[in-house]
Amino acid sequence: MHIDELLHQVAHNPAELILPKDWTQGRTAFGGISAAMVYQAMREQVEPTRFLRSLTINFVGPLEPEVPFSIETELLREGKNAIQMTARAMQNGKVAVLGVALFAGERQSKISVPAIYSHNMALPKKAKFIPQIPKVTPKFLKHMDLAVEEGQMPFTGSKHAHLHGWMRFTKAPAQISDAHIIALADAWPPAPLQMLRWPAPASSMSWNLEFVHPHRPIAPESWLAYQVQTVQAADGYAHTEAQLWDPDGELIALSRQVAGIFD
Repeated sequence: MHIDELLHQVAHNPAELILPKDWTQGRTAFGGISAAMVYQAMREQVEPTRFLRSLTINFVGPLEPEVPFSIETELLREGKNAIQMTARAMQNGKVAVLGVALFAGERQSKISVPAIYSHNMALPKKAKFIPQIPKVTPKFLKHMDLAVEEGQMPFTGSKHAHLHGWMRFTKAPAQISDAHIIALADAWPPAPLQMLRWPAPASSMSWNLEFVHPHRPIAPESWLAYQVQTVQAADGYAHTEAQLWDPDGELIALSRQVAGIFD
């Protein structure tokens, strides 16, 4: 099922949702798609002139594929410029995914500081596909192309704990929205997993995305640049920070994540 179909489900019937198995990561839904759907449920409640500024996601429990679930939204506060909302993905009477979003419109300001993050990666000529290894490669990656520029894939015994590269959808959506960027931003494996020499499970536990909205639309087939660094890892947990850019090098989002590693 294409991502646009899943987002369409949320827009039209958030009380009766189903995720197919081809969007899974192990026994649960791929975190990027569940986060995108939770976000979409909130987006539907907010006028387009208020842009997503921050999204915090907590992956509370597994969101099982092919089991019905619903997304419930709640308005926390609406001010003159900003709106804060929560959304919960509920399955079998329990919270599986919890999201908090800040939407705010643009305001005139005398302060303008250029982004401090940039990259010098050339656009890829083709994707460097990750082989589909049963019980190792997550099923959801069939929907996405990843082109690795620096770093390695998980369980390769690397000495590095960073990943640089490009990402896009294998089948381009009708248009690129914040929901699509959310899904893409979580496509990369936790960067420190490349340091292991054998497969081990890992799970995103909390995730914060801050959006810097570009002034140009992003073409649906575009590659987006991504760089993630491991800030610290110990005691079974890893803290990472990442940046995302559009094809022209304009910063579009900042990401910070906590992952549990069960090695």
